[in-house]
Amino acid sequence: LGKYRSHKDLIGEVYRNIVNDWREENIRLRGYDSPIHVRNVGNDIPDKAVEALLKACERNEPLFQRFFELKRKKLGLKKMRRFDLYAPLQKKKEPEIPYHEAVTTVLETFHDFSPDFYREASNIITADHIHSKIQKNKDTGAFCCSVTSKLNPYVLLNYTGTLRDVSTLAHELGHGIHHNLARGQTEFTFHAPLPLAETASIFSEMVLSERLLKKYPGRARELLFTKLDEIYASIIRQAGFVRFEMKAHKMLEEGKTIDEISRVYLQDLRKQLGPKVEIDDIFAYEWCYIPHIFHTPFYCYAYAFGNLLTLALYEAYKEKGPGYAGKIVEMLAKGGS
Repeated sequence: LGKYRSHKDLIGEVYRNIVNDWREENIRLRGYDSPIHVRNVGNDIPDKAVEALLKACERNEPLFQRFFELKRKKLGLKKMRRFDLYAPLQKKKEPEIPYHEAVTTVLETFHDFSPDFYREASNIITADHIHSKIQKNKDTGAFCCSVTSKLNPYVLLNYTGTLRDVSTLAHELGHGIHHNLARGQTEFTFHAPLPLAETASIFSEMVLSERLLKKYPGRARELLFTKLDEIYASIIRQAGFVRFEMKAHKMLEEGKTIDEISRVYLQDLRKQLGPKVEIDDIFAYEWCYIPHIFHTPFYCYAYAFGNLLTLALYEAYKEKGPGYAGKIVEMLAKGGS
């Protein structure tokens, strides 16, 4: 973060120009109602739905403040700092899970949930469309790439044998399943819009979580804490980025400086995490390394939307039983139509 602070003037000028271009083209020239309205139209979501989403996330920030206070106690820390937020509970290294075992676990999970999920995941694996090995010059992270509706998608992973990597395999295969189920749509409509794009992937992680809890009971606490870390990061944190963007676009239109918008970011972050989490001043520049803020303004609420929708669907599935899986498959088959 120190590097971002030392280059804040350059980064700030880049961002100022992006924001100015966004406003000049989309509001002055094309007549959108507001900077975020551009993204909402692209996502096929009414402004009021996004407003409700962002307000609900802000209203529920205290839930995660309570969680991080609980985590502080479990970690044995006198003070929870922002640096410690995602610290693992386990201090000793856990044994690695072989890749073939991860594939078997994920496929068994899909088989128990829905034959359609199992079939489409198996198609991707059989087509040899997963690259999981660590190798020099390979891209980091993980993603699923859909080329055309006629082909099985390609999955990139960097598998290191952790429980998180097993979840990542389920997540990326979930994207692939979504793609394959929507094959009946046209090339223009099979891709789901951003807020729906994470539905199958996160749902796949949720059904896998239950199996992992049963399979590795000794690591249940670690699994649950990691899952709550991820839910904070993908819902509350992402909604916070978008609320910051809305303020930043307005402030830059009013001629405010990068230091001023960075102070607002820090102020909002402190409010989000509450008085019991210590946040160093350097976090004022955290927003500078979020690529979506620069490349695809207001993108990040799609993560919150997709995660909350998935949790709602998962709750309905748990209440209504295995028959509800067909409803979820039917929805995914609609793709972006």
